[in-house]
Amino acid sequence: MKNMWLLALFAGALATTATAQNQDLGEPVGEGGEVEGLAIEEDDDGPLRGTVTDESDWSDIGVAIPAFAADRDQPTPANADGTAALGREVARVITANLRNNGLFKPVGPDSLPQPGFADIRAPRWGSWSGRGAEMLVQGFVTNRPDGRIAIGCYLYDVALQDRLESAGYVVRPADWRRAAHKCSDLIYARLTGESPFFDSRIAYIAETGPKDKRVKRLAVMDSDGANHRFLTLGSATALTPRYSPDYSKIMYLSYVDGNPRIYVYDIGSGKQQLVTENSNPTLAPRWSPDGRHILYSMAVAGNTDIYRVPVTGGESVRLTSTPGIDIGGSYSPDGSRIVFESDRSGSQQCYVMDADGSNQRRITFFGGRCATPEWSPRGDQIAFTRIAGDFNVAVMTPSGRNLRVLTNGWQDEAPTWAPNGRIIQFFRTERNTGRSNLWQVDLTGRNERRLPTPVDASDPAWGPIRK
Repeated sequence: MKNMWLLALFAGALATTATAQNQDLGEPVGEGGEVEGLAIEEDDDGPLRGTVTDESDWSDIGVAIPAFAADRDQPTPANADGTAALGREVARVITANLRNNGLFKPVGPDSLPQPGFADIRAPRWGSWSGRGAEMLVQGFVTNRPDGRIAIGCYLYDVALQDRLESAGYVVRPADWRRAAHKCSDLIYARLTGESPFFDSRIAYIAETGPKDKRVKRLAVMDSDGANHRFLTLGSATALTPRYSPDYSKIMYLSYVDGNPRIYVYDIGSGKQQLVTENSNPTLAPRWSPDGRHILYSMAVAGNTDIYRVPVTGGESVRLTSTPGIDIGGSYSPDGSRIVFESDRSGSQQCYVMDADGSNQRRITFFGGRCATPEWSPRGDQIAFTRIAGDFNVAVMTPSGRNLRVLTNGWQDEAPTWAPNGRIIQFFRTERNTGRSNLWQVDLTGRNERRLPTPVDASDPAWGPIRK
């Protein structure tokens, strides 16, 4: 998003001297004095003090998130009720983000007093410690002369009376939620030491109509379900979307007149590129980590194998040749190996092979069947659909050990990882109604939540963190 700017100013520089964080991130909040002395600062004084590092204790962190302050309540294109109302909405989004991942106990703006603009850099410590808050998130929202809005975000340790992190964001009014997600990412990363994931997007297949005439469209939305958008009209069936590693494109499988085609949709231009088409059944296209190749499965003469084709199109290379059905290749993060499913042993199981198709070996021997495997972004685990009566989401190590079943629905399938490898998204089909919805679960299996979509949903794909 070219119009979003991340601004981080370092401790000891009360003047607004910015350090660029990314090519897409630019001028500092407060440049020219618009923020009236509220220079965004970021401490750089070594390890975070007073944070919880034991995962079992993360859920005990009480985080107070009052409404973000406005220097004066003004009309803003981002909210019809003005900047003060927008500040409350920003705090609500941050609260929901932290609550829904299951690690924190945030208290949001609707239950807290609102600090004044002058309190943002000088918290009233006594009022927050008296409420039992361990961490405090405060911030501001203000209009800029160029029509954009500035949103500042501060994280404080209440017991130490210390500022832990701060950052500012200048965005177009329509992108205010991205600033809230970036603030959430800042908090999550500092308090857990893990990579963040809130400022990411999800692609999925939106389903409408009766089961015998199902319309399946490609759709995208933010990680919390906001900013929903349909990308295809539904005249051709869309299946199994996946984001490119650089977030610029979405690949998906489309059936037109019964013939499968793999398309790459350019998010910026809205244009589509045909990668490959044929008359043979085609399944499960997946990107290589470098974005240069696509894996897919194709059935020829009764045998289904995994193929690799350049993203620009051209000749496909067959990677498997064993009799049976080989489907669902997913690369390891370093691109050296591929996990896939196959029934070559007589039942649906998961296998791993080298990226060139060599050293194929079965890794699942724990009973039941294994389908739709996907490698974690961290490389340490593989998520898959375990079929043992019901369909459930499970994880294992790349060697096939340490099985953990995370869900207990009737039909939970097609897991996809959050960018940080801690949350898994999947779709769940209800036994009685046949309706399908998107759900998320963390690696403990204790924190499940349904993600809102306007219609039935399947085949989710979580994209990487946005820059």
